[in-house]
Amino acid sequence: MRAMILAAGLGTRLKPLTDNTPKALLKIKDKTLLELQIKKIKSAGIREIVINVHHFADMITEFLEQNKLFDCSIEISDETEKLLDTGGGLKKASAFFSDGKPFLLQNVDILSNINLNLLTASHNSSTSLATLAVQDRKSLRKILFNNEMIFSGWMNEKSGERIISRIQNSEFISRSFSGIQIVDPTIFKYFPDKDVFSLIELYLNAAKNEKIVGYDHSSDEWLDLGKVENLNTAEKLFDRIRNTYQV
Repeated sequence: MRAMILAAGLGTRLKPLTDNTPKALLKIKDKTLLELQIKKIKSAGIREIVINVHHFADMITEFLEQNKLFDCSIEISDETEKLLDTGGGLKKASAFFSDGKPFLLQNVDILSNINLNLLTASHNSSTSLATLAVQDRKSLRKILFNNEMIFSGWMNEKSGERIISRIQNSEFISRSFSGIQIVDPTIFKYFPDKDVFSLIELYLNAAKNEKIVGYDHSSDEWLDLGKVENLNTAEKLFDRIRNTYQV
């Protein structure tokens, strides 16, 4: 299995910390976010990784070289000329997944003790095009599922906006996306004919014809590291789950 780490974001919510440092190189105690994700991915037996970069891209590549790529095979998907959003980032890097096998895709700015092997096993035992890690927690944006946890739509709880891909008669189950997923490269045929788009847009498009499922890991710890106010909390959480990152 191969993996992609989405690390090209500007880190706007983390200003002023990201004025001179890319989000991926911010630290929780003595470890950068990027190192944590690479080592967690390695702990799941994955050593082939592609990382997209934009903001202070040279600092990220230099960091990887200084650490001898953490004994992995790592490629860089360069978005320095144009930031492509999550879906566009995957589209640009899609050739990396030429082996045709399902792959792990995740954000760099998360902290969680989710078991990636269990997530992968869940995907492999299903017939789904993608398996999205989700939780029952507060967030403004929700993914909507039917009663079989098949992806059916998306909503913004603040604005009330809803986009539905699959109609059903019963109430939708709403969950918050964890920024971690296993994806089959067959989904690439649903890429829109543009460069900049989100993963959610891709999933909404694919879900009209394909089965995409949710993997509920609400019993796991999870934290968004893209907010300044969460960084202090992150240090306490990291102390509890440090062993899951093999550091």
